[in-house]
Amino acid sequence: MSNLSHLSPIRDNLGRPLKDLRVSVMDRCNFRCIYCMPEKKFHSGFNFLKSTERLSFQEIFRVTKLFSDLGVNKVRITGGEPLLRVNLSELIGDLSTLEKIEDIALTTNGVLLKKYSEELKACGLNRITVSLDSIDPEQFTAMTGGRGNLDTVIEGISKALSVGFKKVKINAVIKRGTNDDQVMEMVDYFKGQSVIIRFIEYMDVGNLNQWQLNETVGSHEIIAKLSEQWALKPLDRNYEGETAERFQIADSETEIGLISSVTKPFCGSCTRARLSSDGKLYNCLFASEGRDIRSLIRSGKSDDFIRNEIASIWKDRKDRYSELRYSEKSDKTNEKVEMYYIGG
Repeated sequence: MSNLSHLSPIRDNLGRPLKDLRVSVMDRCNFRCIYCMPEKKFHSGFNFLKSTERLSFQEIFRVTKLFSDLGVNKVRITGGEPLLRVNLSELIGDLSTLEKIEDIALTTNGVLLKKYSEELKACGLNRITVSLDSIDPEQFTAMTGGRGNLDTVIEGISKALSVGFKKVKINAVIKRGTNDDQVMEMVDYFKGQSVIIRFIEYMDVGNLNQWQLNETVGSHEIIAKLSEQWALKPLDRNYEGETAERFQIADSETEIGLISSVTKPFCGSCTRARLSSDGKLYNCLFASEGRDIRSLIRSGKSDDFIRNEIASIWKDRKDRYSELRYSEKSDKTNEKVEMYYIGG
């Protein structure tokens, strides 16, 4: 067995450690959200990946183990919509046996959460994040491309809480002129429940959302709006590299998070690598291309070889797109990978 003591933790060119791995298990989704997978492009005839093109659970397990050797202790399962992947709980169960993985989380649109919450919990899933951009039924349906039913998502969140998931996170991307009227309503609706409501600045992920800066509602605006009704107490970050600025509503257990990738970039503390469902490794949410890990697995390369390749990719990492977004150093010519493909 190789001596791995010299490998963990590894750091990139800017001294950032590798701690988090986000694994997309599915490129498909049952929503057609306007800023992620608009129906116009992702229509019924769109060619998604074939099942043989996606990493198998065995391959995901193997790669995750190699990442854990290099310092990763947190894994997040994403999509597309990850719960569309058949028998996903089996993967969760396998990953939970990895000694160095301390936390396994899932990001979902919540539609299938009522069906799968109990088995996900039983198989070792630690945390759940639900992407939910509006608490208004008609607005929600419109934002999901006519595919989403708000009641189904709410029932899914309730089911997750009832089977023992604590502090389910609600992620809301706020876009000016579309759902910025939902900030107060969402806090009012979930206040008192065992959830964390996180507002995310609308940003230029991928190439499909036609992002404009004036459509971004800055976190400072959201805090100002919330402060008109509630006293907000700042909270410390839970861990190094946490993306959210945290607040608690006074005299309650309700926590609110602000993710400010546009107005307060946090590239300097980013510890995340992303693996697409077809096995490409991306060092940044805004990357234009990934490195093919699947071909290494399927060509019979050894664990040591693949581990060293992953370590080399991370050590060469210089990505800090959000910090350079308006800088002359930023390469604005490259198309960026789409969010549905690597899970945000």
